[in-house]
Formats: sequence, structure tokens, C-alpha cells
Amino acid sequence: MKLVLVGARGAGKTTVGRLLAERLGVPFLDTDLLVEMEAGRSIPEIFVEEGEDGFRRRERAVCTSLADVEGVIATGGGVVLDPANVAALRRDARVVWLTASPNELAARCAGSDRPPLTGLDAEEEARAVLAAREPLYRAAADHCTWTGCRDPPTVAGEVLAWLEHRLPSGLRKELAAANPCPDEAAALDRMLAEGHLICAVVGHPVSHSRSPAVFARLIEVHGLPYVYTRIDAPTADTAVSLARRLDLRGLSVTIPFKEEVLRHCDALSPEAEAIGAVNTVVQNDGRLYGLNTDWIGVRAPLAHLGGQDLRAVVLGSGGAAAAAVFALADLGMTVTVLARHPDRAAALAARFGVGFGSPGEFDPDRTDVVVHATPVGMAPDTSSLLGPGDLRPGMTVFDLVYTPPETPLLRLARAAGAATVPGTALFAHQAAAQCEAFFGIRVSVAEVEEVLG
Repeated sequence: MKLVLVGARGAGKTTVGRLLAERLGVPFLDTDLLVEMEAGRSIPEIFVEEGEDGFRRRERAVCTSLADVEGVIATGGGVVLDPANVAALRRDARVVWLTASPNELAARCAGSDRPPLTGLDAEEEARAVLAAREPLYRAAADHCTWTGCRDPPTVAGEVLAWLEHRLPSGLRKELAAANPCPDEAAALDRMLAEGHLICAVVGHPVSHSRSPAVFARLIEVHGLPYVYTRIDAPTADTAVSLARRLDLRGLSVTIPFKEEVLRHCDALSPEAEAIGAVNTVVQNDGRLYGLNTDWIGVRAPLAHLGGQDLRAVVLGSGGAAAAAVFALADLGMTVTVLARHPDRAAALAARFGVGFGSPGEFDPDRTDVVVHATPVGMAPDTSSLLGPGDLRPGMTVFDLVYTPPETPLLRLARAAGAATVPGTALFAHQAAAQCEAFFGIRVSVAEVEEVLG
């Protein structure tokens, strides 16, 4: 048994951790105490002599040493600032985020000899630090428990109840029935009965998605207590309702739900709010947090083209198209949206202050970059929105469709002498960012690409 407690200074990690260790019959470890033992000095002395950077180096070494250690581990408030710490602590562990209000955190820390992190007064510092680190705690933890105005035994009891909880057989069967791949559905029930936590790709259809293979591998490599499945749902409402009832940890949202699911989220990242679509949802403390990593997947493979005053065309007007417009605008390109539905194209263009039109208005001589963001060309479809006459040397064509890896559009573009970017490039970059959002672990794009083959 390995149980890790994260949270801000004053959240109760040490007190609750000792109780949990006693009840579980396992050792109790505190990363701050281990740092002090290794250094032979107190943390305030380390900060004075080595600065915060020196302390963080020592903290990383301690966390790395705990990767394969069993017990209840209480961590320092800033341990989540380093994804390497999270990766080590998460291995074969359950992670619980303990939290309380800023005024309670400040009151509990009154009289502490720990160095202040800002020039603010105690309560304002607690509020500022909590706000900055909250997304990191949410990503690093599997569960959130409120410690404010609650005694430590009650908090410990709630954590133990969560550890012992198993999904009822009826809900397990409902989740398995939502997976259109029989082999995956059969293995799912067994893993859930063993207490695995759940992530899933949701959409309609989802049988083509490569997310389950990628995340199954990442989960295995990093020793995470998760299973990743598929949810083929008729509506976004159905998908979100199931996710809430099952307390799903993370959702990869695919077509056609990226815009609809956004409206079900309790909070949004700034990027998701600006784009108007989510492809990533993290559930923690009973709330759904919507993010968008698609724009990262569009931007990264085209980043070398930024700053050249290029003219870009986005084909499509859905959630993926919105992410593409956001990414291209961020790279400083002049963007035009071309879509078969004029009203949707106009609405998307108005949101970002860019041009719009219909696919028939595509002009290859006035286009440097093409981003295709519709399902056209996704297997088994063999069509393309653009023909050979629409493509030319010097143009860059990015097809966001990734099944098959070489789409009809990409074949035409390559034959015309254009540079091409496959949809697998978007998938790899967005999946790496999604893994960090789900688990707080930073994986390389190469790790994802290795699974994609």
C-alpha cells in the first residue's frame, strides 16, 4: 500500500497522514522531514544557504527515492511544481489532495518557522499560492478531501472509505456496455472490480480512437491505478451523466461532443473558454474541469512557421477548427475559416476576428498553410475537400484526421509538392498534454509516438 497526500501548507497532511498510517498498518513518511534528515539542516536553513532552487533539488531526490516505497507519504506543499516528483510519487500509489480555505490554511501555519513564499500577509499568501497551485494539485491527485473545519479522524475516515470503495456491478456493466470493442469491454469489468480508477474517450463513434492504446501503455509504464476505456454515447448529455455517476477521473472528448461537453463543465481553462470547445475533462472534488489540448497539438508541429506573416486557411467550423484558429492566430498567421455551413463559419470567425467563407472560395495562390479540421477522409471515407488543383509546392497541409495516418488529402498534397503534417502529430502532442492534465505526469511526445507506431 502506497498512499500519497498532497496539498498546501497547513492542509493537515502530516496529522492525517499519521492517522492513516496507523490504521493501515504501514510506515509514515514526510518528504520535508526526509529532506532535513538528508541535508542535516532545517528547511529554513536550507532556504537561507541554498535558496529555493537548492531545496527543490533535494526534494526531487527524496521523491525519486520514494518511487518504490510503501507507506503513507505526506508531501511538501510545492512538491507538485515538479512533474518528476509527481511521476515518482504516483508510481503504484493512490494520491489524495487535502485542502481547506485560505484563512484556515493561514491560521494553521501561524507561528511556523517555514520561510514565506511571497511578500504578502499570511492569508493573502495562502490564497495566492493555493490559486496558483490548484490545477497542479488537481492533476496530481486521484481524489480530493476537504479538511476545513473537520477533525483529522473524520478526514482520515473519509480517505479510508474512498480507498475501499468499489464500483457496483450494475455500473460496471453499464460502462462495459458503452464500449463498442468486445475485447476491451470484457477486461474492463475485472479491472474495475479490483478497484482501478477510470479514464475514457467519449464521442460517437469512438471505435476508431487510438487513445485507449496510448493511455493503456502510459498507465502501465508509470504504474498508475487506472483503466482507460471507450464510451460511445448517443449524446453529450448521456456521456457526461455517466461520467458523473461513475466518478470518472478523466475524459478525452472527441467528435461530435467537444463544444457540447464544454457547457457541462463546472470550470474552464482560459484556452478552452477562448476556443469554445474542450477535448479534455478532469473530474476531481465532484467538479468537472474543462481544458483544451488540441490547440497545443496544432501549434507545436507548425511552430517553426511562426513569425513569417503567413496566410492560413482552416477547413471546418467545429471544436477542432476552433482550436486550430486559436493556435494559428497565436503563431501570428492571418487566418480564414472556410466551412460548408456559412452560419457556423461566420460565428467562429467572429469569435477570433478572422475572415470566413465557403470551401468553394479556397484560393491556393493566397494560402500558405492549410489545416483540415473536418471528419472528411476519416476511414472508411476516401474523399477529400480539396483536389489536386488546390494544392501547390511551398504550401503546408496539416490534416487533423489521424485514421488513416496518410489521408486522401495528404496523398494529394504530397503529390503536389506541398509539405505535409499528419494528424498523428496533433494526436501525439495533445495526448502528452492530456496525460499531464489527467495525472500531473509530463510524458514526452516520443513516448506517445512510439505507441502510435
